[in-house]
Amino acid sequence: MYKIIQNSRLYEQIVQQIEDSVLKRELKPGDQLPAERELAAQFGVSRTAVREAIKALREKGLVEAYTGRGTFITNERSQAIRHSLDRIIKINQVEGFLQLAETRAILEPAISALAASRADKQHLATMREAVAVMDEARKDPAVFIEADLDFHLTLAEAAGNQIILSLIDSIVGLLREQRLRIFRIAGGADRGQFHHKRILEAIENRDPVRARQCMEAHLEQVREDTSVSLSSSASPRTELES
Repeated sequence: MYKIIQNSRLYEQIVQQIEDSVLKRELKPGDQLPAERELAAQFGVSRTAVREAIKALREKGLVEAYTGRGTFITNERSQAIRHSLDRIIKINQVEGFLQLAETRAILEPAISALAASRADKQHLATMREAVAVMDEARKDPAVFIEADLDFHLTLAEAAGNQIILSLIDSIVGLLREQRLRIFRIAGGADRGQFHHKRILEAIENRDPVRARQCMEAHLEQVREDTSVSLSSSASPRTELES
């Protein structure tokens, strides 16, 4: 079905081929993509390249990935929500990012409480791995931020509610930009890691009340750091693109 990938921008070519398959209706909403290992064999690339492609497709709103279930093609409505949210931020960055922080403060404490009750061994392993990667990537914003996103998306998966997961997945692109802004603030990454570890500990202890409290504290830190970052007019996109 797919062509062998031959040059250095591996994951981008994988993304393009899967996008083409969606446009040609060879892949339809609800269809499940093959497992990472099988896709890697079909494209003739490493599983790492496939993993990067899936992340890019998820950011574009073309797929949804669920731990233990697989990766599925989304419907057009999901993509429309993502683009609408992106436009809100572009129209008014300051107000948009502050509203994003407010929205997270409404959703994620409850998500963390659910995850403390419902997370399985795979969810816990994924969150532990994300925290470990962030510990090793304090000077690498791209790696740190992807691990940060993995941590929060896994929390949403662990909540066991597909509507919640779709809502969080729809703002992945905005979360990535918000995180880069915070990463650029002195101590931003360290403060985030302090809270991530407390949240993980509460979930490992199956303590919904503590998990909610730890996430509330984390999001207050995010709100404060976001406000500081918005005082600068520099766009964070250029740092990731360099």
